[in-house]
Amino acid sequence: MVKSGIHILVVDDERGLCAGLQEALTREGYSVDAANDARSALQLMSQRLYNLVLTDVKMPDMSGLQLLKEAKQKSRDTVFLLMTAYGTIESAVEAMKEDAYDYLSKPLDMRRLRAVVLKALEFQALVAENSELRLRVQTRSETGLLVGDSQAMRSVAQLADELARSDVTVLIEGESGTGKEIVARTIHIKSARAGQPFISVNCAALHEQLLEAELFGHVKGAFTGAVADKPGRFQLADGGTLFLDEIGDLSAKGQGDLLRVLEDGAFRMVGGTKLIRVNVRIVAATNKKLQEIVAAGKFREDLWYRLQIVPIAIPPLREHPEDVPLLVASFLEHFTAKHKRRRKKLSAEAMRLCQRFPWPGNVRQLRNVVERLVLTCRDGAIEVKDLPDFLREHDQTAASFAIRPGMTLAEVEKLLIRQTLTHSTSNREEAAKLLGISRRSLQYKLRQYGLIDERETPAAD
Repeated sequence: MVKSGIHILVVDDERGLCAGLQEALTREGYSVDAANDARSALQLMSQRLYNLVLTDVKMPDMSGLQLLKEAKQKSRDTVFLLMTAYGTIESAVEAMKEDAYDYLSKPLDMRRLRAVVLKALEFQALVAENSELRLRVQTRSETGLLVGDSQAMRSVAQLADELARSDVTVLIEGESGTGKEIVARTIHIKSARAGQPFISVNCAALHEQLLEAELFGHVKGAFTGAVADKPGRFQLADGGTLFLDEIGDLSAKGQGDLLRVLEDGAFRMVGGTKLIRVNVRIVAATNKKLQEIVAAGKFREDLWYRLQIVPIAIPPLREHPEDVPLLVASFLEHFTAKHKRRRKKLSAEAMRLCQRFPWPGNVRQLRNVVERLVLTCRDGAIEVKDLPDFLREHDQTAASFAIRPGMTLAEVEKLLIRQTLTHSTSNREEAAKLLGISRRSLQYKLRQYGLIDERETPAAD
């Protein structure tokens, strides 16, 4: 338990005692706030999630028991310790009935207080760790698992499964945040190399002067600061998979160095003379359209041919919004376990708003929003009011959409059909009427553009 990450609130109308308890618990390493009445405590609790609240029972205006009852409605995970100089068996029983963890009598024994606080926090962690949620999340949050049941994502998963059975070089293309590394890890985890290293390299972050040493390692004395031999990423990935992320940002020198290794299967460490061979599978990824930057002369055509033996295109989240509920459920499971929160769920309207939003940051942006909601929303049901401003302010009616120059007619038609079904009506017969086509024609176009589950039976006129 990292005490600095534990937030405690002390509530007592005796200002001297309240300040003393705050100071004593702060010295123990906890992050401690203080309030001198229940109303102020509730205001603080609306701004921050507290692991534990230590409150006096007898206070003016609102008692500690009333504070407990009201606070528990909004933050069930918070543990309460009650203290009073008016301790009786009856009040202790009432406190326990209201889900208080323990009951302390004044004057306080500081040694006992420290022990009870520690036990209460351990109890809180144990509840979260022993919930059935923990077991599900442990499996669901594995980095190599793809989430999505749309036709587009099923196609990606199916291709990843097929490629896992071979050692062919793979190029993954997709916008930032679509989950390119997830796909790469899926291929690795489902391959015969699963028990070997998966080494990730961000090519955009490698300075050209350090690139060769990072990829291939260096020997002692190769340059100033090289005080010992250091293996490169290729050696670290021996037997496993080397994931070259943002390959489109690789420098011209780096492209040449990489091409030589792909062609010869061998390299020398910087400053070394020994030829080194490793057994590494290459999976590359980019958020750029490599074919376009090849045509612009900014990426080697021969290297591109070597990389894109089997390409995988990951669609942006806005093109498969039907996967948003599955993604949200997966992220909620993961983050409620990680942050020791009980289960939460988006309301139907909040989920519909999330599905309507275009998510320019893709799955990564959605993941960050869900983590924020887990940390800031105290209720089990996450409502529209709990969502970030940019989501709530988004035009939910989406009466118009942008057509970018260079889009094909098919792309425009696909977008129009999707927007109609998402923002106007999900009923396909009504959507067909709005679009001025028959239901059978709409059904055909849904299949043509991958907007429908191919397992569905064709509609009859």
